[in-house]
Amino acid sequence: MGPGRVLLALVMVALGLRGLVFGDFAGVWQRIPVTHLPAQAVFVYLTALVELATGIGILVPRIAKASAGVMSVFTLLWMVLLKFPAIVHAPSMEATWLGAGEIAVILAGAWVVFASLATPDGRFLSGRPGIRNARLLFVLALPTIGLSHYFYADITAGFVPAWLPWRHGWAWLTGAGSLATAIGLLFALWPRLAATMEAAMLGIITLLVWLPPLLAHAHDSDAWSAFLISSVITAGAAAVADSYRGIGWTTRGPQA
Repeated sequence: MGPGRVLLALVMVALGLRGLVFGDFAGVWQRIPVTHLPAQAVFVYLTALVELATGIGILVPRIAKASAGVMSVFTLLWMVLLKFPAIVHAPSMEATWLGAGEIAVILAGAWVVFASLATPDGRFLSGRPGIRNARLLFVLALPTIGLSHYFYADITAGFVPAWLPWRHGWAWLTGAGSLATAIGLLFALWPRLAATMEAAMLGIITLLVWLPPLLAHAHDSDAWSAFLISSVITAGAAAVADSYRGIGWTTRGPQA
């Protein structure tokens, strides 16, 4: 059980608890495109319970595979139902692709956990093919994150802590980091190091950008949403990085 899987479990549990405590969806990342959703409270608490149950479940050996499978399907629905309509409506807007890409990173992490627990010689979803396909999804998701730092450089720089110099430079550098990771994984250029560095970078961004507002506004639902969603994206990347633990840090291969 790698650290990425543990982190993914803990953050999903925290997301579930956030939903139960505040009784709403996790802000912009879970924005429901229906103004008056029928039985909204039912969907809110059902979502929270799924997050809570699957987070706990992937830590319990007997139900870990089933829990990872449910988490993968849940995240896939989250991406398809909440993010794909925006892409169809505004395909030229990078932000719509960013929203889907962020959720795809979480899906890739859950998928890797499921595939690693399933039949080793499975097809597409499980075993070695499943792990390879989850890595490929991760590779496809990373450019949407990296490019957003260039398309929205001023907004991204605005998130950089004021005490850091060269705020636009950090925005460009972190964007380049995600793009470089995608290239490294796709062409098997130090893939373990690349995936681990991406997860570490996302974790540092989470702590520097989203933790201070949470500490200042601990009773704010949106502050918890921003911190936890950034954390679960980090956890998805860390779970993918776990899948490369069998190779050396500077070994070339296997490909995504």
